[in-house]
Amino acid sequence: MRATAEMRGAAGGSGADGPSPRQEEVLDAVLGLLAEGRDALTMSAVAQRASCSKETLYKWFGDRDGLLTATVRWQAHKVRAGGYDQARLDTSALRASLEAFAANWLGVVSSRTSVALNRVAVSHAGSGKSNLGEIVLANGRFAIGERLKPLLEAAREARLLAFDDAETAFRTFFGLVGRDVQIRLLLGDTLRLTDTDIAQDAARATHQFLMLHGVKKAPAAAGRTRRNQRKET
Repeated sequence: MRATAEMRGAAGGSGADGPSPRQEEVLDAVLGLLAEGRDALTMSAVAQRASCSKETLYKWFGDRDGLLTATVRWQAHKVRAGGYDQARLDTSALRASLEAFAANWLGVVSSRTSVALNRVAVSHAGSGKSNLGEIVLANGRFAIGERLKPLLEAAREARLLAFDDAETAFRTFFGLVGRDVQIRLLLGDTLRLTDTDIAQDAARATHQFLMLHGVKKAPAAAGRTRRNQRKET
């Protein structure tokens, strides 16, 4: 039994209204089970943890893959670029938006639930156990990339950034933000990122990205000085 596209969109957080508070409780229950090491996640286990019927789960999410997709979307929706006005985008607004995105992503990816979800996805990849690996890629990493690219392209149009390909630029920024954090956590490192650590790492990655792709503009005062010197000669 499969849910309609509208139901899946709402449950997964990609619809206009997003998941309802009750659906959010179900998705949090899935994350909780995964964080406890419940690799063989079943609809029965989720129904029991979330205190709802399996029929309700099937109605909202369609099947197990639909439930996992909604869970990944629910986790990934927390990663957003900061708000910005494209018509008034300047270097300060760009920096703030990039730092907000970086901080959001680091906070989410280093959380206990995300680590558990990604560990299960990696263990299932290529094993035939489930489509969780593909689900995480499509609704996590790739969806997050599509969420930031409009900001990068708007900054290029405003001549704040210079790059040839938005996907390549995003991957550069993503790498600067994540460094080796995710792989260390997946392999069991007890790395703990405080809010201060996350803010500092986000600022560092943004600064490095702007050094690589930011458009350097000559100060107006320097331009006037050069014009005056030419007049004097």
